[in-house]
Amino acid sequence: MDQLLDLLIFLIPIYVANSSPVVLGGGMPLDFGLKLPDGKRLLGDGKTIRGFIGGTLAGTVAGGIAAMIYPLPFFATPTLQFYAAFVLAFGTLLGDATGSFIKRRFGVGSGKPFFLDTITFLIVALLLVYPLVSLSLYDPLNLAFFVVLTLIIHPLTNFLANRAGLKNVPW
Repeated sequence: MDQLLDLLIFLIPIYVANSSPVVLGGGMPLDFGLKLPDGKRLLGDGKTIRGFIGGTLAGTVAGGIAAMIYPLPFFATPTLQFYAAFVLAFGTLLGDATGSFIKRRFGVGSGKPFFLDTITFLIVALLLVYPLVSLSLYDPLNLAFFVVLTLIIHPLTNFLANRAGLKNVPW
């Protein structure tokens, strides 16, 4: 049971960072409206500077609070866990933007569902934090847990955000 709690707490910066731009975002697009030679936007209006920064900060703060309250065994020190919270939050938003970039290359418009939307943010966050964590975190069962939980939580929270009027679409 402790291991499950450890894994859930590890995910806090990722899930907070991923959900925060819905509330904290808006304003100037992260890609500044840039179009590539194919005429498609680099990212789209849904990825904003305020959302990227706000999500990164929210995930970092949430992970930092978790580090003070519940030090995880994947990190040598709570301070390292705090730094990892920043890396996880930043990686989450970078992964979300990467998924949006790939989505545009496939010709999928902003606000349309795309299979990579559900998982790209998690993959990039886990790749970036790799140098800061114990290798035990990357046990195949832990990774499977992260993926399965994310495949359940991400669509569910998007649906709920849509129902609450925070998102225009339920995905």
